[in-house]
Amino acid sequence: MFTSLACSASVANAEVQTQTIVYQDGDVVLEGFLAFDAKVRPAGTLPDAGKPGVLVVHQWLGLTDYERRRCRQLAELGYIAFALDIYGRDDRPKDTTEAAEYSGKYKSDRELYRRRFNLGLDQLRKADNLAADQLAAIGYCFGGTGVIELARSGAELQGIVSFHGGLDSPTPKDGANIQAKVLLCHGADDPFVPQADIDAMIAEFNEHDVDWQMNVYSHAVHSFTQPMAGNDNSKGAAYNEKADKRSWDAMRVFFHELFAKN
Repeated sequence: MFTSLACSASVANAEVQTQTIVYQDGDVVLEGFLAFDAKVRPAGTLPDAGKPGVLVVHQWLGLTDYERRRCRQLAELGYIAFALDIYGRDDRPKDTTEAAEYSGKYKSDRELYRRRFNLGLDQLRKADNLAADQLAAIGYCFGGTGVIELARSGAELQGIVSFHGGLDSPTPKDGANIQAKVLLCHGADDPFVPQADIDAMIAEFNEHDVDWQMNVYSHAVHSFTQPMAGNDNSKGAAYNEKADKRSWDAMRVFFHELFAKN
């Protein structure tokens, strides 16, 4: 049973059920979003078992309709999806300037960053009919950086997927805590992710025998999965329909590897 301070339910996209989940970190009120379809299971999973769960981590503007749409898409595939809230219900950046301030606060305080991720994972674990040993996390930009940090915290996850996230290695020793398999989806022309950062992250993963893979998409810059980023690559962040589709398909194959039983 899902326990929270407040919960509202609705029906969307055919059989997909959605709920707003309110939870807390001390005095900070957080508001997440749950989606599931009781009648659909991911291909290859056992019909009489619990369903795999996917934690969805937002980009730097906070939890928006974009993450809610991704949760619904995951629910349509048969997963239980929960979009967490890092910033807090009453703390939503109004523009990219504020978003840079908000995201910077958490990236500079990795302990707080990781705690908010794990609190969100705790909420997902409370979902009805969840297979507790079949969990993954995906994240976008700020959230793509975050799911790697979640894995570095030692979270019990089968896999993580980072979409155009920051790929640095601030504390290489923490690679020893990673239990999850890792899929990185990266734009070949992303100007915000230095090659030196990628090299350091790969060195960290290899040092600690992490099972990782990286897909690099040509002509794609930062935010390539997000239509709201526009289509001007010269700005450094822009939507790329082909890379968006390819990376989503790569995630589906990755999840099948993690969770399929046949």
